Amino acid sequence: MECPHLSSSVCITPDSAKFPNGSPSSWCCSVCRSNKSPWVCLTCSSVHCGSYRCDDFVVNDTKLGLVQKVREHLQNLENSTFTADRHRKRKLLENSSLNTKLLKVNGSTTGICATGLRNLGNTCFMNAILQSLSNIEQFCCYFKELPAVELRNGKTAGRRTYHTRSQGDNNVSLVEEFRKTLCALWQGSQTAFSPESLFYVVWKIMPNFRGYQQQDAHEFMRYLLDHLHLELQGGFNGVSRSAILQENSALSGSNKCCINGASTVVTAIFGGILQNEVNCLICGTESRKFDPFLDLSLDIPSQFRNKRSKNQENGPVCSLRDCLRSFTDLEELDETELYMCHKCKKKQKSTKKFWIQKLPKVLCLHLKRFHWTAYLRNKVDTYVEFPLRGLDMKCYLLEPENSGPESCLYDLAAVVVHHGSGVGSGHYTAYATHEGRWFHFNDSTVTLTDEDTVVKAKAYILFYVERQAKAGSDKL
Repeated sequence: MECPHLSSSVCITPDSAKFPNGSPSSWCCSVCRSNKSPWVCLTCSSVHCGSYRCDDFVVNDTKLGLVQKVREHLQNLENSTFTADRHRKRKLLENSSLNTKLLKVNGSTTGICATGLRNLGNTCFMNAILQSLSNIEQFCCYFKELPAVELRNGKTAGRRTYHTRSQGDNNVSLVEEFRKTLCALWQGSQTAFSPESLFYVVWKIMPNFRGYQQQDAHEFMRYLLDHLHLELQGGFNGVSRSAILQENSALSGSNKCCINGASTVVTAIFGGILQNEVNCLICGTESRKFDPFLDLSLDIPSQFRNKRSKNQENGPVCSLRDCLRSFTDLEELDETELYMCHKCKKKQKSTKKFWIQKLPKVLCLHLKRFHWTAYLRNKVDTYVEFPLRGLDMKCYLLEPENSGPESCLYDLAAVVVHHGSGVGSGHYTAYATHEGRWFHFNDSTVTLTDEDTVVKAKAYILFYVERQAKAGSDKL
């Protein structure tokens, strides 16, 4: 059901001044009867909500594409302004040793090609994850080397068009829009890229992220990786992209971690395996289970939760090793988590311990900074010390003797940081290293930074890349 007057619509919120038919709660979607975030047409008073059930969300464009034309015109003006501003800043920063647009490397001058991502309305959570993934070389290169897929035929083929809700699900590909976004981020042709097409696909296939509310960056990352994995398994346009992965021996040769079916580049790079070991405290029966993972979620130990900065004097600083030790230490399960012992034939008290059976090529560590207390989800603002180089994971392995001297060392590639007090508010930014230099990605703004600034960040998600054998040997 589609309103012909999309350009004249308004979102109904509790802060709206007056309503002809009473309070906002009396307005509901004409399709699914939901009153959650309804939209009303100012011309014909048709109301829709954009929920998953009716799949009818407002894109705010007319059938003649008038809003699109305005967007393109404004974008051209903005690009010309950014270009002029970039040339001016480049001349001012030429003599700077850190924040310079031009840098000499091995005797030749190279330019900074980093591109920001425009905020489309509380989309900093998405921007921070995309910038982090774009700086994981193996992962990013795989997608950038995929052949382009043309989703449109006829008159619109080869032209950039804005999606409207009249297009069906067959016209969207998360892999393709993700590929386009990654290609745009390091071309250096613009200072900021607008990921509108990718965000449209996210709305289409991930209903939890529809709307313009602040979202959890970690939750978005997991949904994104899971959906990329599923789409790559299915292949697209008659070509199985899993087959492309099999041709890349560097990725597929050592990959043994499969999540939900066949292996893809997602599991080949982020996939690891945990061994979950549970022991009955009554009869001593031991149960072992192997679980694949794409990331590890680590608690911040309670004894460190009042330590909000590195220089604060009250007590020791929490380190990433403390969080990893808390994750892998032997734990006695409480009364709400009694283990069903097959030998005792009933639920018994037990202990649990995690071992890492297989480490991934890229180790993604999520620090659990948000937790529920009564009716609120509060943030743990504790500073956690983390290494830039040489994170040694050998002591957490199930069989460390079978690992080489360098295979357990990891170097930091990217960090996602949450600024603010709650998961539904605040702001996300990211730090990432590219060709030996650290960058700070704050939506459309990208700046060079240094290691001292990075290590002071209150990390939320850390991306560590497996060290190659030729690198140094400094350890955590």
